[in-house]
Amino acid sequence: MSDFVQMLHALRRPKILIRAARAGVVDYRRERDLKKLLRRQSSSVSARAIDTLLAEETRLEETRTSGEGSYNLQRHVAVLTAIIAEARIVAQIAAA
Repeated sequence: MSDFVQMLHALRRPKILIRAARAGVVDYRRERDLKKLLRRQSSSVSARAIDTLLAEETRLEETRTSGEGSYNLQRHVAVLTAIIAEARIVAQIAAA
């Protein structure tokens, strides 16, 4: 759990990306969104999903910072939203 928290705190992204992702958490639906983002059946374990999402977010960040035309802002916000939401699920499970 602390590893995820440390990773999330270590992420340095433009404020507008983080604000958009936080706003999206309200409408996040794990069954629908995670399946779409991971391009497979949603993982029953949030920790495993977060690992996959963090790898995808790293790829998107590299694409964004390199200025490539293939950068997808909507996907980047969706992935960040899922990371935040899944981290909250992990935190709730750990607290219980």
